[in-house]
Amino acid sequence: MSVREAGPADAHRVADLAALTFPLACPPGTQPGDIETFISNVLSAKHFETYIVDPNRTVLLDESAEAQVLGYAMLVFGTPTDSGIRSALSHEPTVEISKLYVRPTEHGGGVAARLMTSALDSARRHGCRGAWLGVNQQNVRAQKFYAKHGFEIAGTKTFVVGDRTHDDYVMQVQL
Repeated sequence: MSVREAGPADAHRVADLAALTFPLACPPGTQPGDIETFISNVLSAKHFETYIVDPNRTVLLDESAEAQVLGYAMLVFGTPTDSGIRSALSHEPTVEISKLYVRPTEHGGGVAARLMTSALDSARRHGCRGAWLGVNQQNVRAQKFYAKHGFEIAGTKTFVVGDRTHDDYVMQVQL
């Protein structure tokens, strides 16, 4: 298993994993139709093709020896556009770890830890002094994982799926 940067040819494989994993991270009560719309509007292969070539983003893949995508992470470099998020952060320049998802069969197997380590290493190489992410306030398992990697709650934000607004924590770590 190894982590590498995704290339344009990986877009479909990443999108397939995103479609599999995003519903698992949604809070209870999120409507299936809203999840499907979000996947189509944000996590399609077409969107990942754009993300992968965007110079302000890095998409990382963790692959098995057989080249199966086990997990992925997406970093978004630059100052957050949301003023509430900006005011919550204390380490700049910063990077958002926008996505970090792992195939369900790999939960607990070290894939997420490898991706997080690689994401933070990439952020350091890009000169970032901090990293941040949003996590649903009900997702205690993810919050514990991020805390194990040094992240602390710095504020709150909202995340919209369909017509529901979900409450997230903004967590950050100093690099």
